[in-house]
Amino acid sequence: MSETKELVQKIVEGIQEKKGYKIVVADLSGIREAICKYFVICQGNSPSHISTIADETREYVRKNTGIKPTAVDGLRNAEWVAMDYSDVIVHIFLPDVREYYNLEHLWADAKLTTIPDLD
Repeated sequence: MSETKELVQKIVEGIQEKKGYKIVVADLSGIREAICKYFVICQGNSPSHISTIADETREYVRKNTGIKPTAVDGLRNAEWVAMDYSDVIVHIFLPDVREYYNLEHLWADAKLTTIPDLD
């Protein structure tokens, strides 16, 4: 398994640890103008839930891969948090904000993989 695919897997596991849901992995590697290889998109129920998902995912990934994000943005309002792992960008949304920005539609050329919720 490539290092990037392993990183995506650990990010998904970290999100699932804190009950992030509606996880979609967008494979952007075949899109020339894409800013990274993968998006991992999910949502939480409230700003505090989103902050917890972001914190837990950062810690889980660091423990299991040694990799830290180069940047985390959006924690102040925690309606949309973006975590930049260079080849992978994680997007954690409130449901209405996710619907509004609709990244899955924006990157419709990407191969989208829906991860079943654990519950």
